[in-house]
Amino acid sequence: MSTPEAASVDTAPADPAPTETASVDCVVAGAGVVGLAIARALARHGLEVLVLEATGLIGSDTSARNSEVIHAGIYYAPGTLKARLCVAGREALYVYCAERGIAHRRCGKLIVAASAAETGKLEAIDAHARACGVTDLRPLASAEARAMEPALQAEAALLSPSTGIIDSHGLMLAYRGELEDAGGMVAFHAPIIAGTAGAEGFTLEVGGEAPMRLACRLFVNAAGHGAVPLARAIEGIPAAAVPQAFFCKGSYFTLSGRAPFTHLVYPVPEQAGLGVHLTLDLGGQARFGPDTEWIDTRDYEVDPARGDAFYAAIRRYWPALPDGALQPAYAGIRPKIVPAGVPAADFRIDGPQEHGVPGLVQLFGIESPGLTASLAIAELVAHKLDVSPVPAL
Repeated sequence: MSTPEAASVDTAPADPAPTETASVDCVVAGAGVVGLAIARALARHGLEVLVLEATGLIGSDTSARNSEVIHAGIYYAPGTLKARLCVAGREALYVYCAERGIAHRRCGKLIVAASAAETGKLEAIDAHARACGVTDLRPLASAEARAMEPALQAEAALLSPSTGIIDSHGLMLAYRGELEDAGGMVAFHAPIIAGTAGAEGFTLEVGGEAPMRLACRLFVNAAGHGAVPLARAIEGIPAAAVPQAFFCKGSYFTLSGRAPFTHLVYPVPEQAGLGVHLTLDLGGQARFGPDTEWIDTRDYEVDPARGDAFYAAIRRYWPALPDGALQPAYAGIRPKIVPAGVPAADFRIDGPQEHGVPGLVQLFGIESPGLTASLAIAELVAHKLDVSPVPAL
């Protein structure tokens, strides 16, 4: 498939660039959950931090279009950033939410083998999880799984007690509040349209409603889908240090009526994602998804016809799903840095050691478990900018 066009960065000049240049210690591009977590951490380490957000809201893109799951860290390749940051971030996130009263619930999830042929995959998942530091999975026989969830069809299952759900918007509000308490701020409608990287730092041309030229010593590119085109728009960032971007869409459907489940339910995973799984929000409403659809341009419309395939997938573990019970809900798009058919890439969190540009950290391919790992990601970025010790990962 073709590489997506660079639609995430506003490259059209808004107004003539101002002649005066403002300055700040650090600029973070992107006010999603990861960008806000990074900005909060840097501000708490004593830096003057400004977050530049191209839209008018925090977390209006990837951070607002996911399952709101706190992942245990089961599926990632052992030793990768995804594996290490998920496990460390999950523990930190539960503590953070409990201390600050952010709505969440450690509800647990069941990974389900719907047929006898899939039971061996559960054993492999358990062994893989242990290699990633997730040691609390509990194998369940069919009768044990049905005792926990009577509506479930399963030959066997794995219980993950450390999986949970969270109010992602409440989390982002907390990150923003603590950023501002530490002296940082978020500027909205402030797309970075160009820039230069030099020995003394960065000069950024900011468009939008109040165009400005901004100098900073440290720059963090946490722009999500906009990270790749933004990196290409800044002179002095080596082209070889910037990956290609690909879009993998996932559609969600909600259930009419209340679901007969108290745990999240996941089938054994597929190549591009974790399959059509059942998640619950904090009010008990069930939603299903995401599926996988590779696309060339960002499009968040949910095609109702995709629900036809959902019924068959869900009925493998919930045979009693009624006809007509699924309604189109929303779609998210995974910010991939490898194309369809290629195994999922690890997070790219590139500091000066990787690309050679002083004061720069760039984050690429921050899909799931980015929300779960956000606090751990933030501390890793702070370390790469030499403002904190090596994090315990």
